[in-house]
Amino acid sequence: MSTVLSIVVILSALFMIVTVLLQSSDEGGISAISGQNNSYFSRSKAKTLEAKLALGTKIAAGVFILASLLMLIVK
Repeated sequence: MSTVLSIVVILSALFMIVTVLLQSSDEGGISAISGQNNSYFSRSKAKTLEAKLALGTKIAAGVFILASLLMLIVK
């Protein structure tokens, strides 16, 4: 069981690395924190590649955290 969880952790970490590296970094620095540039929740942005990469990153992070916690419980 721990071998399967280890493989899931490694694969999710690799997928998370790839999706983060594929995302563009065209945000406006400190103004991106306050949300002045654009809204992430706009309808036109929901179907873009950037939104899909962000969703993939969130899913991979969730799988990574869940599998890591399960590894703590199993061992």
